[in-house]
Amino acid sequence: MNFRAHMKPENLGVAIAPMVDVVFLLLIFFLLTWNYARQEVELAVTVPEANEGKEARRAAGDVILNVKSDGTVVMNRQTMTLDEVRERLTKIAELFPDQAVLLRGDVDTRYEEIVRVLDVCSAANIWNVAFAVTKPE
Repeated sequence: MNFRAHMKPENLGVAIAPMVDVVFLLLIFFLLTWNYARQEVELAVTVPEANEGKEARRAAGDVILNVKSDGTVVMNRQTMTLDEVRERLTKIAELFPDQAVLLRGDVDTRYEEIVRVLDVCSAANIWNVAFAVTKPE
């Protein structure tokens, strides 16, 4: 025999506190990943130090060219040849005539490789080129 009274289940509603916690954690996660995604950080490139370097705020559409120590060029996390870089920069320069390019050359990169990349920028009609440096500690 069942001596318990049959209780009807109560509708508890929606628990707001756990949803707020989850939304808050998602907000923190997306803010952190967005901030990291804004920075172009090629781990294989160590830029030189300069005392008078200015820390410029990056715009969303800035083009960053990483020149590794072996002379390979990385643009948008893709290794490219100089001809591919020239084609892409030419298309960008046609759409945005004042497009800025940030050149991140490794400390051990030969000067000749940097000049080749500058030559490609000039051939693509890109005149606004900046060099990335770090402040000495």
